[in-house]
Amino acid sequence: MTLGVGPGATLVFLSLLLTAGLALVHLFSGRMRFPSASPRSRWLSAAGGVSAAYVFVHLLPDLAEEQEALREAVGEGFSFLEYHVYLVALVGLATFYGLERAAKVSRGGRRRRGKGDATGRGVFWLHTGSFALYNALIGYLMLHREEPGFGSLVLFAFAMGVHFVVNDFGLREDHEGAYDRAGRWVLAAAILVGWVVGLLSGISEAALAVLFAFLAGGVIMNVLKEELPEERGSRFWAFALGAAAYAAVLLVAF
Repeated sequence: MTLGVGPGATLVFLSLLLTAGLALVHLFSGRMRFPSASPRSRWLSAAGGVSAAYVFVHLLPDLAEEQEALREAVGEGFSFLEYHVYLVALVGLATFYGLERAAKVSRGGRRRRGKGDATGRGVFWLHTGSFALYNALIGYLMLHREEPGFGSLVLFAFAMGVHFVVNDFGLREDHEGAYDRAGRWVLAAAILVGWVVGLLSGISEAALAVLFAFLAGGVIMNVLKEELPEERGSRFWAFALGAAAYAAVLLVAF
């Protein structure tokens, strides 16, 4: 990872354009007409495959290289934790699993009380706030990635863009009108705020490894929660094709 020295002005400007594009995904993904009933849209399954490929082919191998930096940062007192970055990834996965369960419990309770098939206000803002932090992290990483350069930036932005499409589909299903009225605007703003923070500040190599590990766990959970439930009727071959195609791109690029 390259830290402390920002990329050239051209790369910064390109990162701003791509970050703005990611914000627009949140604002306009609702216009993409994916069927909400089973079977799941093949395009959503393919998008999930792309996100998963980025994590497993690019993100996790780079995190393995950063393990030593994180081990040195935490000191010998924590030497019994041999794989710190993977524990952070587990925390990321568990965090978003907890958010998903909160949404499902809230929806189920409101259905039983005849209040519709959407989450309550409190869970909506919990979900929105958590995904806003997630988006801000992605915006920050648009400028501070583990692999600097034009190619890395474009591949990261594309993977996160299709990931946002998948996330938006699930969030809109959980929160219905509240997501379109407020949630999508908060998430779009959050990624831009994260980019600005990244432009104005930098963090240590170990801290950056922690952020990437948490992101990896979150992406894995958010992909699996959309693809695995039986009622989704997910398209395995579309998921596999998306994963294989993007894995091939990543292997060629790096």
